[in-house]
Amino acid sequence: MTAIQFPPGFLWGAATAAFQIEGAADGRGPSIWDSFCRTPGKVAAGDTGDVAADHVRLWQQDVRLMSELNLGSYRFSVSWPRVLAGGIGFYDRLVDALLARGIEPCLTLYHWDLPQHLEQAGGWPVRETAYAFATYADTVARVLGDRVSLWTTLNEPWCSAFLGYASGVHAPGRTSPADALKAAHHLNLAHGLAVRALPAGSRAGIALNPSAVRPLTDSAADLDAQRRIDALANRIFTGPLLHGGYPQDLLADTAELTDWSFVRPGDEALIHQPLSFLGVNYYTPAVVSAASGGPRSDGHGASAHSPWPAADGVAFHQPPGELTDMAWSIDPTGLYDLLMRFTREAPGLPLLVTENGAAFTADLHDPARISYLHAHLSAVHRALADGAPVEGYYLWSLMDNFEWSYGYAKRFGIVHVDYGTQVRTPRSSARWYADLARTGALPPAS
Repeated sequence: MTAIQFPPGFLWGAATAAFQIEGAADGRGPSIWDSFCRTPGKVAAGDTGDVAADHVRLWQQDVRLMSELNLGSYRFSVSWPRVLAGGIGFYDRLVDALLARGIEPCLTLYHWDLPQHLEQAGGWPVRETAYAFATYADTVARVLGDRVSLWTTLNEPWCSAFLGYASGVHAPGRTSPADALKAAHHLNLAHGLAVRALPAGSRAGIALNPSAVRPLTDSAADLDAQRRIDALANRIFTGPLLHGGYPQDLLADTAELTDWSFVRPGDEALIHQPLSFLGVNYYTPAVVSAASGGPRSDGHGASAHSPWPAADGVAFHQPPGELTDMAWSIDPTGLYDLLMRFTREAPGLPLLVTENGAAFTADLHDPARISYLHAHLSAVHRALADGAPVEGYYLWSLMDNFEWSYGYAKRFGIVHVDYGTQVRTPRSSARWYADLARTGALPPAS
């Protein structure tokens, strides 16, 4: 067997998120995740993001580590509460350090850490939050826009809307299906407003977590369950983003919850800004069927509430195959299917895999993670060979971090973090990925 060669110029990167690694040093303001962590029973072991991986203090060490791992790009998010507290200088220094080492910054404006005062004013279900986000985007663009050219407006707005406002397993922990739909629209609106705030010549995109939704059987009922979940997981975002309007079946499916009057004339056109790329975050597919009964969880955490408004008649099934430590099925065909779907749906639109990775044991030797990455990168290469315009891949994650409602119990990093000492130690997967980033050649599977 021979190595699989990726094309010259393919962007090799790794990704993190502000709340998950930075810590609260240097005066970060409070976010919805700070409040959520302090709500009993919401986060495993009562963990908080107060220290996390202490990146805000150890960032210079971390940038050196990125260079040693041959990263061509680093995707990170800016903390909105930190910027409001006057802390944008941290990112100013970080961007300069990345560029000095030849690492392209890929800046995400929002990775779930809404300032707490905006949640108290209504959060994402109210329109004013989108306007506040546009002001924030303008502030960041004015300071960093002369050096950052690759921008992601939002990370996984589905999670912000549906896990935060419908199932309540993510911050802010609310359980209103109608509010979740409003939040989804205002997140879409925030994206459109933010794109308009970025400097001319910026490459602007959004990182979705589209679901590879598969029916359990080919029965008409199961195919309709697939359609309903596809509308709520995918087309509620890609409809206005890529095509300028919400799908009619989504509006019909959710009519008992809302009349969608929060969508004002011109909103869908505003959301439909030109995109420089579409980011695809992928971890595992979804298998659905028709079912009777009440609300169901889809594996994002134990909850009496469903993250799927108006889809109580849909059941979710564990896909076959090996599982990660998150109990997520390992199936790289879902990533291939999504890349080819968007290639057909938006011909010519460049694609980036903005997140892909797996949680496994804390051990430094992690062959299971290498196997996972190899299989998914093989799927990316197959999509490239079949015409998908994939321009880069960001591994999740550079280092172990605060894994949201799971706290510090799950480890996605190719770099191990000892949370007691904050010592970073590259795992076997980090050395493997460094070789791949240096050569662009995916070795045969071991």
